[in-house]
Amino acid sequence: MPKFAANLTMLFNEMPFIDRFAAAKAAGFAGVEYLFPYDFDKALLREQLEAHGLTQVLHNLPAGNWAAGERGIAILPERTAEFRDGVFRAIDYAKALDCDQLNCLVGIAPVDADPHELQETLVGNLRFAASTLARENIKLLVEPINTLDIPGFFLNGTEQAVQLIAEVRSNNLFIQYDIYHMQIMEGDLARTMQEYLPQIAHIQLADNPGRHEPGTGEINYPFLFRHLDAIGYRGWIGCEYKPRTTTLEGLSWHAARTFET
Repeated sequence: MPKFAANLTMLFNEMPFIDRFAAAKAAGFAGVEYLFPYDFDKALLREQLEAHGLTQVLHNLPAGNWAAGERGIAILPERTAEFRDGVFRAIDYAKALDCDQLNCLVGIAPVDADPHELQETLVGNLRFAASTLARENIKLLVEPINTLDIPGFFLNGTEQAVQLIAEVRSNNLFIQYDIYHMQIMEGDLARTMQEYLPQIAHIQLADNPGRHEPGTGEINYPFLFRHLDAIGYRGWIGCEYKPRTTTLEGLSWHAARTFET
């Protein structure tokens, strides 16, 4: 059965962030993920993980000015130095939290930018990040994201991610496959996950439309969970959805299952 991690950026928003670790544990989760740890002291986060017996499954590299609408800087030629500084900052947190995979949000393509230059910058940055993280035994992930929620996002499909991995030529670069984003962009979820399973290091979920919990939309999650078991996926699945009401009420989709490590 899949291992589910609570995304603390999206779940348990009824309480302050630090209190969400205890809430996730009480709800039955064994792992947590969230967008960014950088606003909090590493020791405080580690204390929460240890106090509640939780695994830090994932967090992102620094992604620019999130509040201003930036969604990654890896494609921006003029910010290569900032990106590389962010890699080292992410490693510092990941090692403190025993987190063995980091996700890179590549960014939104500027209007009128040369896509070839953006691609070249992205490949160079990912080569640097993948090799740097490999020395610390940390996996680097990239995530295709739908262009309805984030117009202009540069990486928006599974095939594009696979081609990017081939161009980077690193055995330490993998896909973070978000079922919600890929249902919007391409569908064919079960076949795609099976075909590219060796390159998928992490999966996230939400239903569509609305990005709410499983069972609120069009995606057949009971089938997909059985399918992932059948094809041998052994990684985590991050619950990165917006509860339609409260977080605990939204967990009724999982009432017939148990959270396992």
